[in-house]
Amino acid sequence: MKIDRLLSIVILLMNRRLIQAKELADMFEVSVRTIYRDIESINGAGIPVVTYQGANGGIGLMEGYRLDRNVLTDRELAAIFNALQSVSSYGGTEHTLLMEKISSVIPPSQTAAFRSKTTQLIVDFSPWGLQGPLEEKLTILKEALEDCVAVSFEYISADGVASLRSVEPYTLVLKGQAWYLYGFCAQREDFRIFKLLRMKSLVKEHREYIRQDFPLKELPWSSKWQREGGQARVVLHFTAEGKHLAEDRFDSTELQPDGSGGYTITIDYPEDGWLYGFLLSFGTAVEVLEPEHIRHKIAELAAGIAAKYMESARQT
Repeated sequence: MKIDRLLSIVILLMNRRLIQAKELADMFEVSVRTIYRDIESINGAGIPVVTYQGANGGIGLMEGYRLDRNVLTDRELAAIFNALQSVSSYGGTEHTLLMEKISSVIPPSQTAAFRSKTTQLIVDFSPWGLQGPLEEKLTILKEALEDCVAVSFEYISADGVASLRSVEPYTLVLKGQAWYLYGFCAQREDFRIFKLLRMKSLVKEHREYIRQDFPLKELPWSSKWQREGGQARVVLHFTAEGKHLAEDRFDSTELQPDGSGGYTITIDYPEDGWLYGFLLSFGTAVEVLEPEHIRHKIAELAAGIAAKYMESARQT
């Protein structure tokens, strides 16, 4: 990610008088052009970085400038360390490098306390089992984000419709245990959200783009998700035998005991193919109480599944 690379470059410049742009590019596995773009960002943040020409030249902090090493408290450093540790669960040697640098500025007398703070909370974003294809997509998209180049891929929608897309990537979003790409789609001429698991044949294009500014605080992926297909208020009943599934999926404060060992819960979800699949994933442990049309839809889908297996059983 760009933010931890910028901080890492600043720490390197604090400890070394000069460093070559090519060395930084090799260290962080990015282009020299990206390094110079990073230097512009660091300068914009008020830290004067100077490029010296000549055989003994390189990149360094302006002579006489000193960065206060106490600008961050131990608690703040621990919070940054924990965040990097979480992101590093999806790979990236730059995160490990930066974590080592943060650890190196902690005085020996405070090392034990710092280690305690950084092991109180561990967030691992990686899924159970193999993650090779997904990690490969994340790597390609991270590179495209860094270099501001578009990507193209075949996309399979929630309804199973395939289309070719050319997208200018803006943000990788981890939401609901799934990774998404938020970017400007050339085909739709607007910003769209794409689920990484639905992408095929993802490649970087040679087309560069100028990144526009957009306010992250508006959480565009949340509002767009809510508009997909229209909202439906669904009332579910979990049997006593399936109550563990409800407890595994929903917060305990949302679950209402039914007096027979089971639960009822009222939830709002976009009504589409994803919702039907989500409800069917609970099998016989759940029953849709409301609304009536979703009850009929689930019954129809379940009957279709049963008919398929009955036909297969008769053939054998």
